[in-house]
Amino acid sequence: MQAEVTADAAGARGRLRAFIENARVQHVILALILINAVTLGLETSPGVMAVVGGPLHLLDKAILSVFVAEIAIRLYVHRAAFFRDPWSLFDFVVVGIALVPATGQFSVLRALRVLRVLRVLTLVPSMRRVVGALLAAIPGLGSIALVLAIIYYVFAVIATNLFAVSHPEWFGDIGRSLYTLFQIMTLESWSMGISRPVMETFPYAWAFFIPFILIATFTMLNLFIAIIVNAMQTFGESEHSDTVRVVEQAREHIEADVHAEVRALREEIRALRQMLEARAGQ
Repeated sequence: MQAEVTADAAGARGRLRAFIENARVQHVILALILINAVTLGLETSPGVMAVVGGPLHLLDKAILSVFVAEIAIRLYVHRAAFFRDPWSLFDFVVVGIALVPATGQFSVLRALRVLRVLRVLTLVPSMRRVVGALLAAIPGLGSIALVLAIIYYVFAVIATNLFAVSHPEWFGDIGRSLYTLFQIMTLESWSMGISRPVMETFPYAWAFFIPFILIATFTMLNLFIAIIVNAMQTFGESEHSDTVRVVEQAREHIEADVHAEVRALREEIRALRQMLEARAGQ
């Protein structure tokens, strides 16, 4: 009796797995995520909410119910394996945030409902590859960020010592110098807004600003891009090698099955031949 119950449960999980992993179901979930993104944007408009606020809230709750049902099915199907998958955990947290009452001290969570839109990343394979590559690039990006922070600190100390007296609004202390250097790194009004006014007092200030821009903007930021591109290429090659490995394993299994069937056919043919020879001898 217990074996039959176990078999029925396994069969139900198999049917639910086939349902939730069906391509059409995944497309429906993706469409609901996009529709929910539109409704969350419309809810920020007082004019729209005054006209269709009620239906929008009902639609939002209906879509959230579908998301909760999807997560529940995936939990039932995958069980403990669900919590070992980072993407599943991300979906669980994003949907869970939407279930917390956004009132009182939790009112800030109302703004976090838009995180549901990020579930698109878990459903679109190309986006998952991009996110995976970015996560893989974090160690390299961290090293470059540390080098950039050291460069910032050195230049900020120099700038504070050189320009604090004449331009305290930009370089009056280390904090202001860091912020001004960040503005210069983005190339936002760095020449007419900062560099040339400083050069009116210090004609050779260009010898400070230009090397900083060359190092911080054109060198370090390009290193950031190089690390990300390399991580995406490595991630893509890893996925390709995994796909090739799976295909090779499938081919080996198919070949082994074919060989086994051929051997079985030969054995049957041999047995039939022996039987026919035995009858002919009689």
